[in-house]
Amino acid sequence: MNLRKQSRTTAALEAGCLLLLFCSLTQKSFGFQASSTSTPPRHSRTVVVSIPDRKLAVISDGKLRRVFAVSVGAAESPSPTGTFQITNRIANPTYYHPGVVVPAGLNNPLGPRWIGLNKKSYGIHGTNLPHSIGKAASHGCIRLRNSDVVALYSMLSVGDVVEIHGERDATTQRTFGRTSVEQATTKVAAAPAINNRDRS
Repeated sequence: MNLRKQSRTTAALEAGCLLLLFCSLTQKSFGFQASSTSTPPRHSRTVVVSIPDRKLAVISDGKLRRVFAVSVGAAESPSPTGTFQITNRIANPTYYHPGVVVPAGLNNPLGPRWIGLNKKSYGIHGTNLPHSIGKAASHGCIRLRNSDVVALYSMLSVGDVVEIHGERDATTQRTFGRTSVEQATTKVAAAPAINNRDRS
């Protein structure tokens, strides 16, 4: 009798194992669901920086989400141009420079957030010099006001793309619109010519 029970138990276990194997191979479910190993779809985010406009835009799923004023590299230390990826994100970073270490706080040149790029020593960060925003004044990084970099930090992830444009092109024009100089030139060209006839 014990042998018969043991034989039935072994047969039931074998049938159960075969059913599990079949389900895993065919991706079918019979009243139970294995936990999904697939990751949810990732939103496509791109950061577009225009050096001439001194602006940074976040584009998500093809839509413009937000635009920030920035400081870019000075003439002697220009910002790199090209396409980069975000490789790290650090809240309350410590600033390191040969012979200088500045802990997180009000005097930290990086401000409250660091968003590192895959170009060594370059990133997007806050500043302890808010009056520099809108100017070519950094050592090559992209600076934002501290409140803006905190907002930006929450919008981005490691792996997001960062495009830094050194000149105005189709992408920057589409993202930021025309510059005030381009708009003024268009208005002058469209204005009717003044007729120099004698009005006496």
